[in-house]
Amino acid sequence: MMPTRSLGSTGPTVSAVALGCMGMSGMYGAADEATSIATIHAAIDAGITLLDTGDFYGMGHNERLVGRAIAGRRDAVQLSVKFGALRGPDHSWLGVDGRPAAVKTFCAYSLDRLGVDHLDVYRIARVDPNVPIEETVGAIADLVKAGYVRHIGLSEVGADTVRRAAAEHPIVDVQLEFGLASRRQEATVFPTLAELGIGVTAYGVLSRGLLTGSTPGRGDYRAALPRFRGDNLAQNQALAASLAARAADRGVAPAQLAIAWALARHPYVVALVGARTPAQLADLVAAASLTLSDEELSLLEAAVPADAIAGSRYDPAQMRMLDSER
Repeated sequence: MMPTRSLGSTGPTVSAVALGCMGMSGMYGAADEATSIATIHAAIDAGITLLDTGDFYGMGHNERLVGRAIAGRRDAVQLSVKFGALRGPDHSWLGVDGRPAAVKTFCAYSLDRLGVDHLDVYRIARVDPNVPIEETVGAIADLVKAGYVRHIGLSEVGADTVRRAAAEHPIVDVQLEFGLASRRQEATVFPTLAELGIGVTAYGVLSRGLLTGSTPGRGDYRAALPRFRGDNLAQNQALAASLAARAADRGVAPAQLAIAWALARHPYVVALVGARTPAQLADLVAAASLTLSDEELSLLEAAVPADAIAGSRYDPAQMRMLDSER
């Protein structure tokens, strides 16, 4: 059975592994809708209860897709939805809008596209530098009172922002990039989250496929990311090979080992991992029940040292938008 974890001290019980649906809407190249829906159905059947989407994934396509997939099965899942990203007709990034009126407008459209009457966790994707986080969270709190949202989360925020937001309304979790290849926030943000009883929904556990040997194809946004370019990619592929060797020793797939490491590091971490096919999903499900000894954890950290990954996780402009990196 799929293990479960509490999403913070005030949040719902969810599956230890959550399904990230972003890749089903073109971010990693073309995706087949029928296969994507079959993957979501397989995830639900396997006990995955938490589905993550965003209103800007595929310009609303992802929410519509998830809505079709969960029709008739709404009670089996919890929906975590990000909002706030402003996009141009050419899919360019135009910034973030965290104004209270915008928050409520974004929510109205998400409810409609998903075909549901409430969202289980709602969060701004990035902090709006022009709007105090208290105002953004306060607007979501209004939605909680009105019954349109059940819980409030955050994404890519630093410790100070977490404290300010939590003083306004209980926060159940923060989405942060965390895994063998991305550990900085474990020292800078995690202690505050543990103190306040706030969970972590960890994305990028596989560093967008970097740790499993995946490379970008046509239409794949990863081609522009520093870790997938030039000499950085070569260095990182050597680290992926080290992880693969450890996985072979254990008789499991590298993805399973990386996910199991993230889950073993902290009891309040939920691993948010993307899959676009039922076959990819199988590794994610198996990882949830994989246990690692302290020795195995140490060997994994030696195989993929925290300071050995080449390149930042986003380009410089995107890195500057991350409150969690300040």
